[in-house]
Amino acid sequence: MLSHISPKSQISVRQNLNWLFILRNLMIFFGIILIILSVYGLGLHLPEQQLWLVVLSMAAANIYTSMRMQTDDPVTEHEIFSQICLDVLAIAVLLYLTGGASNPITWVFLLPLIITAIMLPQNYAWYMVILTTSLYTMLIAFNVPLPSVEPHMPDPALIQSNNESYKMLQHAHAMNDKSYFSLHMFGMWFGFVFSAGLVAYFVVELARTLRIQERSLAEARENTLRDERVVALGTLAASAAHDMGTPLGTIAILSHELEQEYPSHRYPDLHEKMVIIQHQITRCKDALSVMSASAGEMRAESGSKILLVQYLDDVIKQWRVHKFGVKLNFIIAPNVATDAIIIAERTLTHALINILNNAAEATPIDKGVEFYASWDLNEVTIKIRDFGAGFPPELVEFAGKQPVVSKKRGLGVGLFLTYSTINHLGGKINHYNSDSGGAVVEITLPLFNLEISDNEF
Repeated sequence: MLSHISPKSQISVRQNLNWLFILRNLMIFFGIILIILSVYGLGLHLPEQQLWLVVLSMAAANIYTSMRMQTDDPVTEHEIFSQICLDVLAIAVLLYLTGGASNPITWVFLLPLIITAIMLPQNYAWYMVILTTSLYTMLIAFNVPLPSVEPHMPDPALIQSNNESYKMLQHAHAMNDKSYFSLHMFGMWFGFVFSAGLVAYFVVELARTLRIQERSLAEARENTLRDERVVALGTLAASAAHDMGTPLGTIAILSHELEQEYPSHRYPDLHEKMVIIQHQITRCKDALSVMSASAGEMRAESGSKILLVQYLDDVIKQWRVHKFGVKLNFIIAPNVATDAIIIAERTLTHALINILNNAAEATPIDKGVEFYASWDLNEVTIKIRDFGAGFPPELVEFAGKQPVVSKKRGLGVGLFLTYSTINHLGGKINHYNSDSGGAVVEITLPLFNLEISDNEF
């Protein structure tokens, strides 16, 4: 019965299956090398056909594993354990055909145990201990010996009959002893080198995998915390929009009546000020309508495909309505894809405008703001730079990641919501202080790729 596996753990288990595939390839390779060295190098009389049959069986199992990894069927811990058990049985057969427990590379039984302990829960490790111990014990009694290298003491009775023959047999015995000792020394040396390299490789890769998992968990926790704060801020925004709607409407009515009571031909200055007040009231009402709108409605209204060049032009135009006196240096990289398309999100537009507002408030009027954009058909990179004092050192690490308290404007809730919006849309945002002065906010966003969309459907 297959156990349920979550998506993240499924990725980990599938990676373990890939590791088994790689390790079995290594075992097949070194098995071939050892067979060739033993048979053709050391001249040992081994059951060569049976050994090659075992190696071919392992290769067939690995071909199946390779085909298995190409499918989308879930990989379970039971399947991983079964694959390791197959490797243990193959090792046992190879050792049975080459001297059993007397073989100098019986240490290889430790490798499946180490792999099981790393990849699978503790109970599987104990099952592997039982399996490997049982097979090792059986190999002590049942095996195909290595007669060509086992030392055989000559019969002492030959001393009386033929002293010369006895000396020749004694010399042969010494040579066999030397060969037997050399084989064991080579086996122990090879075992140390192979196990040391394998353990070092496994430890390094395991540490790297753990670091990646810890980083993913930290990012997940950070995203969850950010989402919780965004939801809380959204709830407060909707409540504030509802509470401010009535008094703002009253102010709008009174300002309209005052405009009628003080016509422009009699009170030009006062009438002009009332027009400005009405314009600002309209802006406030529009902002409150956006705050009170649900996220789904906002996406439905603004989630349309548009040329990136046109979208950036619209963003700049909307920003200039409120910051018409600020100098802007608008730069587009050469050789960009003019037919690049972006999904125009209202939340994205507000996020970009918020960053531009922060930059405009931080930079001197005579220097202005720099807006640089470059893109291809897959993603766009936007850099917004001011020429002010830069991000405060005590806030540069937390700005955008959480709401912060600061005496300066542009580093609080607005930037936090901007970061949340960019991350929600699948983009990346980074901020840093430029070496030549000022702060830089770099945004990378995915673009609408028609070919990828067609392939998905």
